[in-house]
Amino acid sequence: MRAVIVTSDKELAAHVTVADTFFSRLRGLLGARSFPQGEGLWIIPCRGVHTFGMLFPIDLLFLDAEQRVLTSVFSLLPNRLSPVYRRAASVLELPAGTMAGTPPAAGEQVLFL
Repeated sequence: MRAVIVTSDKELAAHVTVADTFFSRLRGLLGARSFPQGEGLWIIPCRGVHTFGMLFPIDLLFLDAEQRVLTSVFSLLPNRLSPVYRRAASVLELPAGTMAGTPPAAGEQVLFL
């Protein structure tokens, strides 16, 4: 599946994997050696993430129940905790640098196709 910003038609990821079970959310990106540009991991439900045991930084988009952007986190380094957002329903994890230049604004909707 793809992740696209509705208002700008900007593609965030061409290949999004969904983590929506206990075990897929628990595993997340742990054990991955890399996270190539164009990839994404959509974690549902999720209000915050960690990067303990990861080998690379990631960008994060915290989304509400309608997949509208609540906030973005850029280049969360390995072995860190993200903030926790009570209103978040899911988090889209992207390779670090994906949102450089023109990050999605709060309120913009992400469409998963």
